[in-house]
Amino acid sequence: MAQFIDNIPVLQAPLTSIHAPGAQYNGLNPATRTLTAGFQKKSSHRPFRAAAIFEQDIEVPLRDGVVIRADVFRPADVNDPVPALVVWSPYGKSGTDIILGRVGVAQSRLSGFESFEGPVPAEWTARGYAIVNVNSRGSYDSQGDVRSASNPTREGHDGYDTIEHVARLPWCSGKIAMVGNSWLAMAQWHIAAQNPPHLTCFAPLEGCSDFYRESLCRGGVPYLPFWGFLGGQTLFGRNNQEDVIGMLEKYPRLNAYWEDKRAKIEQIKIPCYVLASYSTGLHTIGSFREPEYNHIFTDFPVPSTEYRIYYLSQDGTLTWSPDQMSTTLSYQSDVTALQMDSDSEELSFDCTLPTDSYLVGYSKAVLYMSCPDHDDLDVFVQIRKADSTGEVLQNINIPLQELGVDAEEVALINTNVYVGPLGILRASRRKIDMDRSKPHWALHSHNEDEKISPGTIVKLEIGIWPSGIKFEKGEKLVFKVSGHDMRLAEFEPLRGKFTTSNKGLILCTWVQTILAMSRFPL
Repeated sequence: MAQFIDNIPVLQAPLTSIHAPGAQYNGLNPATRTLTAGFQKKSSHRPFRAAAIFEQDIEVPLRDGVVIRADVFRPADVNDPVPALVVWSPYGKSGTDIILGRVGVAQSRLSGFESFEGPVPAEWTARGYAIVNVNSRGSYDSQGDVRSASNPTREGHDGYDTIEHVARLPWCSGKIAMVGNSWLAMAQWHIAAQNPPHLTCFAPLEGCSDFYRESLCRGGVPYLPFWGFLGGQTLFGRNNQEDVIGMLEKYPRLNAYWEDKRAKIEQIKIPCYVLASYSTGLHTIGSFREPEYNHIFTDFPVPSTEYRIYYLSQDGTLTWSPDQMSTTLSYQSDVTALQMDSDSEELSFDCTLPTDSYLVGYSKAVLYMSCPDHDDLDVFVQIRKADSTGEVLQNINIPLQELGVDAEEVALINTNVYVGPLGILRASRRKIDMDRSKPHWALHSHNEDEKISPGTIVKLEIGIWPSGIKFEKGEKLVFKVSGHDMRLAEFEPLRGKFTTSNKGLILCTWVQTILAMSRFPL
């Protein structure tokens, strides 16, 4: 059935078949059984600490007649109704091996029944909770077509109906919470905004709240390789999926369709526990490990933040004052980037920090740039950390003992290795929404394209995603500018696939960097 958002038709694309090898699907199997205390799905899996009832492939009816499927795990040896944690996922009701090696999470910590990026049933049933792993609309043997995680109309209504259905089941106390990571978190924003009566709280872990600005088209530059990979390699079903890439190609500017995907946080009336990490564009278990130092703040940006302005000099240094002489540097903007932290045509500037310092929160770059060969340019800026000798450092997100390899053997992909916060902007999208911007963060309107006459210098304000980096005395802060994405590729097959609108030489005339530096005791 055709779907419209504010009279804009939503394009569809076929899902990958559930019979494809990557689906790892054993078919529809409605059944109920008891998992005894000590039960293990495999000998390598975590055992259940207490007996649990496993209801597989239960039906969940939705308001439009569609039926979706869910797996329920609930405590067996209890007489009273129990609360439920609802997990909303398109990736299947169980299976954690979408990412090779489970980003360092040993199988012995998992029951084998959890949704990818969801909670562990063996843990939560022993604590007195039920886990309800939902196959969202269109995924696997749930009827209908898969909608984007940021589809508040369909995902929101479907989630509302599911929560109210679960609350009426005889074993449920009527108290429902939601939890999950990434897509599983993005959907929570839209479900919670519908205010289902039995949803008491929710925990969106690393879920973007503005799909267009924060993921699909950061800074106006389409992020097509990753979303194409996600739709083709991780979503399986019998019907279709919302074609967000096709929609971006047809509607590249912000419109009612894309605004509809922004979380309506102002409509939410219940508590939520929001978690995020700096480590990667995807989401590793580092988000759930105990911190080495647990710094607790009552506000963000951190109250002790001092915004320092640095200028880029002709000699490759960051200085407190602008060069007296005009500074014009250049780089070739249209080289193919493999995203392995070794690409060419990147301008680099650094300064040595005289005291222990922290880069915590939002930073911003202000650049004056031009392109003699084209009417637009995509600009990428990045902050890095270097040691006292100038060697630029990387952070491995996962403890090496859990990867089972040496540091040199860790695959250079974004899930494994963090290199630093990035900012992105397409120059034709430089218009700023002044009402929603902050001095340290520019929010761009993205509702029109302002092309640039070749050779004309334009001012670009580029917000850099938040960071949490400690610099010890004598270490160096590095600032980089280029015409390509300087993050590592999300997956090895995506290396060299990220494209931009760039052509020819880019001239960088003047740059000011505003860094969020803090000092606080350990």
